[in-house]
Amino acid sequence: MTQADPFEHVRGRLGFGCMRLPRLEDGEIDIPQFSQMVDAFLAAGFNYFDTAHVYLEGKSEPAIRQALTSRHARDEYFLVDKLTNGNFNSTEEIVPLLEEELAACGVEYFDLLLMHAQSRESYAKYQRLGAYEEAYKLVRDGRVRHFGISFHDTAEVLDQILAEHPEVECVQLQLNYLDWDDVSVQSRACYEVCRAHGKPVMVMEPIKGGTLATLPPAAAEALAQTCPDAPASYALRFAGGHEGVAMVLSGMGTTEQMAQNIKTFSPLEPLSEEELAGLARVVDVMHGQDVVACTACRHCVEGCPRRIDIPALFACLNAKRAYGDRGQAFYYNNVHTKGRGRASDCIRCGKCERTCPQHLPIRELLQDVAAEFEAPAE
Repeated sequence: MTQADPFEHVRGRLGFGCMRLPRLEDGEIDIPQFSQMVDAFLAAGFNYFDTAHVYLEGKSEPAIRQALTSRHARDEYFLVDKLTNGNFNSTEEIVPLLEEELAACGVEYFDLLLMHAQSRESYAKYQRLGAYEEAYKLVRDGRVRHFGISFHDTAEVLDQILAEHPEVECVQLQLNYLDWDDVSVQSRACYEVCRAHGKPVMVMEPIKGGTLATLPPAAAEALAQTCPDAPASYALRFAGGHEGVAMVLSGMGTTEQMAQNIKTFSPLEPLSEEELAGLARVVDVMHGQDVVACTACRHCVEGCPRRIDIPALFACLNAKRAYGDRGQAFYYNNVHTKGRGRASDCIRCGKCERTCPQHLPIRELLQDVAAEFEAPAE
């Protein structure tokens, strides 16, 4: 099946992620400020807006209608929405839910629809309920122009989904320089799967939830040696500098953030070798902060009677300890322990420690992992 370029009508490579919009003191979206940001974004030559039914407690889509779709002609913007796992529990609910999302955004069609946050567990539900097929009905009748997925799991799972669903036109991935070789997130490996399948990539979390915008002092000092600009700009340029990356999303909550991001993408300049070396120093500093010295050789996994993915769980712990990444709880609970053992399932048999080339006290470290990510029993 020959597919049109899903980004044919996209202007620029910076996307407006509508999950961190400006808020008023009462928690409502600041529609006047959001409207100003929308106008500035469009005036600067960009038109890609990304939302979901669950963003901002359901307030993102109506804010899109107020600030964007009711104020600008339909051909001025490219709008992306998603089918989210927790919003449907039967096949019959899927199309009505998507119709509800269209109405909430105030549009007759989405330029792109994504199957949201696909992982091994959620994909099994989507398959069981025929969600891809149901959602694709809106492509056939013109209410969705293009069809893709957003993804949070291992490269192996991504390869399976793309093999089983060739109709997927593009993939949204978590990709940033800190996660590039991370055992837990597998940014590089997932990116390479997309390249192998010929799927363009949209990047989410290029600044890792703000982590790479406000670096710890030691990491900031390491970067400043050769990279004097705002740290966030280097993270965005890293994300956008890979072949096949069509779009870099940023959740912009202030006009200042938007102005900086627009500057970075006007135009987007590839990182120099010197700048890449600066980012490598940041990674070294941040990975050196009270972390488990696991090399992910996986010798410990092969004989584990509880099938605990020990290197992946250590990667979650390292990310949480090194830079306060709260998102690692998602990977712990929804990716690396699904269908496998949790850290607390360890029976302390010691097989892992006998095979560990680094001679790590794995049984003790798994207790640390459990304390970090598992709620104590009531």
